[in-house]
Amino acid sequence: MPSFHNVFIAAFILAYGLKLWLALRQMRHVYVHRDAPPAVFTDSIGQEAHRKAADYTLAKTRLSLPHLALDGALLLFFTLGGGLQWLADQAAGLTGSPLWQGVILLLGLTVISSAAELPLSIYRQFVIEARFGFNRQTLAGFFVDLAKQTLLGLALGVPLILLTLWLMQVMGGMWWLWVWLAWMAFNLLVLAVYPTFIAPLFNKFKPLEDSDLKSRIENLLARTGFHSSGVFVMDGSKRSSHGNAYFTGLGKSKRIVFFDTLLGQLDPAQTEAVLAHELGHYKHRHVIKRIVLMFVLSLAMLLALAALKQADWFYAGLNVGAQTDAAALALFFLVLPVFIFPVTPLMSLYSRKHEFEADAFAAEHSHPADLVSALVALYRDNAATLTPDPVYSLFYDSHPKATERIARLQALGNLQALRI
Repeated sequence: MPSFHNVFIAAFILAYGLKLWLALRQMRHVYVHRDAPPAVFTDSIGQEAHRKAADYTLAKTRLSLPHLALDGALLLFFTLGGGLQWLADQAAGLTGSPLWQGVILLLGLTVISSAAELPLSIYRQFVIEARFGFNRQTLAGFFVDLAKQTLLGLALGVPLILLTLWLMQVMGGMWWLWVWLAWMAFNLLVLAVYPTFIAPLFNKFKPLEDSDLKSRIENLLARTGFHSSGVFVMDGSKRSSHGNAYFTGLGKSKRIVFFDTLLGQLDPAQTEAVLAHELGHYKHRHVIKRIVLMFVLSLAMLLALAALKQADWFYAGLNVGAQTDAAALALFFLVLPVFIFPVTPLMSLYSRKHEFEADAFAAEHSHPADLVSALVALYRDNAATLTPDPVYSLFYDSHPKATERIARLQALGNLQALRI
């Protein structure tokens, strides 16, 4: 029977080899179709816009290659390279408390990984996004956001880590159930308070003022029976020219949010159609379904961790001698992505199914032609590729391909399915 060391190496080679192969496929496919937009888009998205989308996709995918190499190197460093054991030794030298040793270990892991990835994040924001005209972030603003994210992460993360490690220590064989309950309560709390307490730390929100659009939205909400705490416009333009819309929060804290950039890209009818799509997610209970799925998967992962935590071969196979609760948590969530990556298409397929359902809802409660024209404008203005590699898309794309999505909307609206 192969040792876990060899099983991990095999899974690592499979997962990272597959990721590399997919990235190379995506670059080759997008490049080959760089000068040939799908026929359905030839009247709405010009050749230059299509080339820009292709070049933007190529630039982002090329950047994914050093990111992939860095991610793999960090994983090998922390496991087989002894990095996690080194962090455990450093934590033991700083405090005699097992709980705080665990906190230091997990925070150290996060800090090292984040610091290593920071140069690539800066390059993407200030080189790639700037080259294609999307970046509006200043370097000072970037680091202010980073500081806020770090402080927020500490404020929320440290108590959660302490609680998790304490439950693992004192709750005996059923610790996994108590940790699961704590994690689920934490996630629900964050979802509830995010709109009013967390999001305003990073952006400004103001009530929608456009009277025509506001009237359209109020009528749409009345027709669909959706109740929210308000419709807001977010200053997304201070960081990027990309547009978006979403609803957030739970219960009475639900709110609808438009990026100011989106309102500059779409007319009121198109914006109403985009919102109808977002309401489709709510009406089909996609958010609830995803939360339930997250709960179930979290429970399954904790059950697996409970079994591995007591297994000497798990630590030995990854070159870690410190068999502590924190080491078990770190190792498990470090290596888990390697083993589950091959099933990524299942999650992407589930997400695309939800997008089709939300489109169908939008077609029922607004004019399908408005959503089609809105999507075309967003594809064009956000430089989204219209020709992704089919296999790459199968793994990574949470939204259907543009041609498939628009063909379905045209069928729903009995629209002419030739050119748009």
